[in-house]
Amino acid sequence: MDMSEPLKPAVLHILLALADEERHGYAIMQAVRDQSGGAVPLRTGSFYRHLSQLIEGGLVAEASSRRPGDDPRRGAYYKLTSRGREALSAERARLVDLLATFPGGRRAARKSHV
Repeated sequence: MDMSEPLKPAVLHILLALADEERHGYAIMQAVRDQSGGAVPLRTGSFYRHLSQLIEGGLVAEASSRRPGDDPRRGAYYKLTSRGREALSAERARLVDLLATFPGGRRAARKSHV
């Protein structure tokens, strides 16, 4: 996955859902719905396609452990990798720079994350 390109909304929200904790697939989909206020439609098929691409790109990995007492019917848990955190950081910087171009915005002097 090319980190110099802007992230698609679904991908951004999936990464954000994993930023603070490991989650199983359904919990990630719920987090995306909640974060976006329903604006990012994510059906099961498209979610797992995005997730597969994120895993192949090294941004997300399957977590090796399950939570104690968790329902055994839950699927695999996923976590953000260091590369995934870098992608989130780069996207945040890109969005901050974009917002700075709006009238009244402030241009922050900082290094580019390319």
